[in-house]
Amino acid sequence: MKIGELAARSGVAPKTLRFYEDSGVIPVPVRKSNGYRDFGPESLSRLRFVRSAQSAGLTLREIRQILTTHDRGAAPCEQVVEMLSEHLSQVRGKIRELATLETNLVALLGRAESGIPPETDDVGVCWILESESQDGVAES
Repeated sequence: MKIGELAARSGVAPKTLRFYEDSGVIPVPVRKSNGYRDFGPESLSRLRFVRSAQSAGLTLREIRQILTTHDRGAAPCEQVVEMLSEHLSQVRGKIRELATLETNLVALLGRAESGIPPETDDVGVCWILESESQDGVAES
């Protein structure tokens, strides 16, 4: 099938298909005598895998590694588990960071809502952020 048909059937834009081809995520298709790409039906299943992997947070580099393992005839599932575990660990770390940030923002807004600036000349820009006693505000 031509690139336009593959794009329509897969929901992936032709420009993205060309990028995937250049990136090594999908194999370079055979070209017809007129120069048009001729993608086989296996391209659809490969694109489904790529989209699923991306929705799980895997990068194109990681996806390419998995596909390389698969293309060599080995099962990449153990590799996938390692990658997904690493991504889950990173996501959990980001969630902890965001929870700390949320706590800090709530404290700062609480200070702002009190509307009582300190009686000091040490404030340079904004007393809400520059108060020496960052009551309830965690250091990050």
